Formats: sequence, structure tokens, C-alpha cells
Amino acid sequence: MANVFGQAGIDGLVVVDKPGGWTSHDVVARMRRIAGTRKVGHAGTLDPMATGVLVLGIGRATRLLGHLAAHDKSYGATIRLGESTVTDDAEGDVTGGSTCVDITEDQLNHAVHAFVGEIDQVPSAVSAVKVDGVRSYARVRAGEDVDLPARRVTVSAFDIHVVTRPTADLLDVEVTVTCTSGTYIRALARDLGAALGVGGHLTALRRTRVGGITLAMARTLDELETELTLVTLADAVRASFPSRTVQGEDESGVRHGRPLPLAGETGLTGVFGADGGVLALMEPRGDVLKVVTGFTPG
Repeated sequence: MANVFGQAGIDGLVVVDKPGGWTSHDVVARMRRIAGTRKVGHAGTLDPMATGVLVLGIGRATRLLGHLAAHDKSYGATIRLGESTVTDDAEGDVTGGSTCVDITEDQLNHAVHAFVGEIDQVPSAVSAVKVDGVRSYARVRAGEDVDLPARRVTVSAFDIHVVTRPTADLLDVEVTVTCTSGTYIRALARDLGAALGVGGHLTALRRTRVGGITLAMARTLDELETELTLVTLADAVRASFPSRTVQGEDESGVRHGRPLPLAGETGLTGVFGADGGVLALMEPRGDVLKVVTGFTPG
């Protein structure tokens, strides 16, 4: 992490501990004012009610954001069983539900286990998925019925930690989830409730990791207002991808967008120059590495 407060032409990632009630766009707008540049973007939207890791890119690091957004993610969440809502979270009106009084621990564990692995998940209707160019949530708010197709996602971990009973009919289940990009935790809550026949929705969500970027690296917006600390572009690439260092003609070639011979790479790789600066993200194509995203100035 580096302190770059007051410096011009900065490049790197800012890891924000997003506050509840803020949209991801709100956070970007605040960071543009803090950093003094409009060249700020984010890697992966968080719902307004969610908190935790929101990765922002400044300057050349905005070129990295699409690749980071595709990484797997981890969350802490609380699922309320016994009530369904129109938004699949606590911000929507309750639409139904049934008592959880007879739900046993074994039933709950069995139902959760069924969502581990590759699953076909229907995104929440109130989501940012586009339908004929219009966000699904906008169509729902306009009174339309939206029927989104299922998509294949992978949930590699779905672990129960604490179960409490706020009322006789409800269960609050605190869980951690690790999943691929594009997985909706709200939809997991909805589908878990449906599997148990009682309805369910999300009442709390905190993202704890995006790829190699963790909550321990995050700062609040107020902290960043006082001291703008960031993960340098080179450190961000090293934390998120395998790395390779080149020099001489190979380094010159990468700077000009030319390919490299493969050296055992199997996926996206950060390629660095002799001085430790990151040159590009490259990926195997045939028997060579080709530039996907360059980071050299210009």
C-alpha cells in the first residue's frame, strides 16, 4: 500500500470498505473528488445494502478492472428463512413465507449442501441484468413482469456459522459463501428458502474478498479522504495473476504489443519489465503469449 495523497497522475487500485446505503456509483463519484480525476472505475457492483470490498481503479489501473471483476469472490451474509420479498433482500416488501418452526438442523444442512458446486441460478428480477438493453430492475420498477433465464455459476463454499431464531416462525442463518463472478447471493437466499418450502431473503451482505484483494486491504471513504492509500498497479497485478519478468528485446517487444514465446503459462499472466514495472496482462494463444491489456504509458 502506498500513500499518494496530493500526487498527480496516480495509477493503482483503491480498496474501499463500502458503507451500507451507498451505490457503487456513489463511491466512484466520491473517489473522483478525493483523487482529483475522473478516471476512476470499479470492479464488480455491490448492492446498496451491501458493505465490504469494492475495488476501484484510478488512472491506468482502470484497464485492470474488467479482469478483476471476473475473479471469484467471498462474502459473509445473513439469510432470513420464513419470509420472501420482492427484491430477495431486506429492502423489498414481504411477499410471502411460511413458519420455520419444524425446520431441523439436518434439513438446513442438506438444503445448503445442494447449492455447493455448479448450479443453474436465475438472477434476482431486481438486478442489473439487461433485458433488451434495459436493466431488469428498471423493468420491474416500471411494473413489468421479468422472467430471466438461468445461468451456470459455481459455489465452491457455502458454510453455516450461526443460526438464531428472531421469532418463533423465522430463522436467521449466518453463512459465508465463495463463488464465481455473476453469482447472486440474494438468489441463493431466495432459492434456499424455496428449497425448504418456507421462503427466504437476504438481510445482510459483506464482501470480504475479490480474487487476491481482501478486506484487510480496505479503507473507509473517510480514511481515504484523509490519506489516499492505494495498491500500486504492479502490486495489484502480482496479487491477482501469475507473473513473469522479461528484459532486453522481449521487454521492448511487449512494450510495443508484440507476443512472447510461451514459458509454461496457462492463463492470464502479468508481465513485468526488468525494473519491476508492470508492462501488460498477456494470455496464451497458440504457442505464444499475446497482449490482452497493456499498461505502458500512452
